[in-house]
Amino acid sequence: MGEAEKIQKNAFYVSLSKEGITIKEESDNISEIVGHLKEDALEWMDFTVENIHEDSFVIATSLKFSLQQVASVLSDRYSSYEDLDTELGLMLPAVRVERFDVRVYPLLIFIRKNLIITIHPKEVVRLQKIYRYADIFMKKIRQDLPWNDKLTILLTRIIDENNQKNFNGLRMIEEEGDYLGKFLVDPKSSREKIGQDIYTMKHALITYLNTLWASWDVINSLRYGDAETITDNQKLLQRIGILGDDISRQISLAEHMSEVLASGLEVLQSIYNNQLQILNNRLALMVGYLTIIGTALLVPNTIATIAGNQMFPFTELDIPAYLSLLIGSTIIATIVSWWAVKKYGLLPKRPDENDTPKKSAGKT
Repeated sequence: MGEAEKIQKNAFYVSLSKEGITIKEESDNISEIVGHLKEDALEWMDFTVENIHEDSFVIATSLKFSLQQVASVLSDRYSSYEDLDTELGLMLPAVRVERFDVRVYPLLIFIRKNLIITIHPKEVVRLQKIYRYADIFMKKIRQDLPWNDKLTILLTRIIDENNQKNFNGLRMIEEEGDYLGKFLVDPKSSREKIGQDIYTMKHALITYLNTLWASWDVINSLRYGDAETITDNQKLLQRIGILGDDISRQISLAEHMSEVLASGLEVLQSIYNNQLQILNNRLALMVGYLTIIGTALLVPNTIATIAGNQMFPFTELDIPAYLSLLIGSTIIATIVSWWAVKKYGLLPKRPDENDTPKKSAGKT
C-alpha cells in the first residue's frame, strides 16, 4: 500500500467511445483531467483532494453537476443517497484501520448520463486495481447496452472495490484481538490496561459496524433501480444485491465479535471480583488470627498486672508457680479463643478449602 500511495496521481481518467476505443490518463493536474469531458462516451474520472468539502464543490460544478447535489451528499456523516432524476449523488464510507484506530473517510460518487466521477481525500487509497485494468474492463462492456446499464456495471465495480478494502478492516481488528488475547490469559498482565484495550477494541468494532450499516443503506437504495441513472436490468441489479449480501455477512461477523468481546468483559469482571474476594478472605483471616492472639495475650497480661500489686507478696519460691500460671492461662486463653472464633464463624476458610468438594458419605 505504501508504494501505491507514492505513485498515485491526483486525477485519473478513462473513457470508452462509441467505437469501442478506450483512453486512459493520469495527471497531477486536476484541471487537465476535467478538460477531457466529452459527454458522448462512457467516462470515469477519479480525483484525490486535500479538502473534500471545498474541492468537491469546485470539481463537481466544473463537470456540470449542481451545487444542490454536492451539498446534499456532503450533509451526512457516513453515507448519503441523493437522486435528482438526471443526477445521482452517493457518499460511501472508506475505512482505514490501524490496530484499534478506525478512521472513516468519505468516498463521493456523482453520476449522470455517460459520466461517473469519484472524489475522495488523499488518505483513501483503494482504487488502484481499477486504475490498472480500467481500459481492459471498459472494453469488456458491450456497446449495444443502454447507457444506464454501462454506468451500473462500472458503478458496481467501484463500490465492490471499496467494500473489499473496508472488509480488510475487520480482519485487522481480529488480528489485534488475537494479540490482545495473549495478555488476557496472562495472570501477571495489568487488568486495568487489558480492560482499557478491550473497551478500545469494542469501540473500534462499533465504529466499523456503523460504516457497514451506512454502506448497506446506500446499496439497498440502489438495488431496486429506482433512479433513472441506474439500470432496470434485473441481472445487473442482482449484482448490486450481491454487494448488499456481502455487507450483511460482514455485519454478522462484526456483531459476533462484539458478543465475544462482551463475554470477555464479563470474564474480566469475574476475575476482578474473584481477586477482591480472595483479598477480603485474607483480611478476614488476618483479623481472626489477630483476635485470637490478642485474647490469648490479654488474659496472662491481666493476671500479671493483678499479681504485680503489693497486695500479693511473692518470693523466689513462688516464681515457678507464677510462670506456670502465666503459661497455662496463655494456652487456655488461646484454645478458648480459637474455639469461639471457629464456632461463630469469625474465622473464614482458606480459598483452597472453599473450592474443595465435599466427599460423599455413600459408597461409590
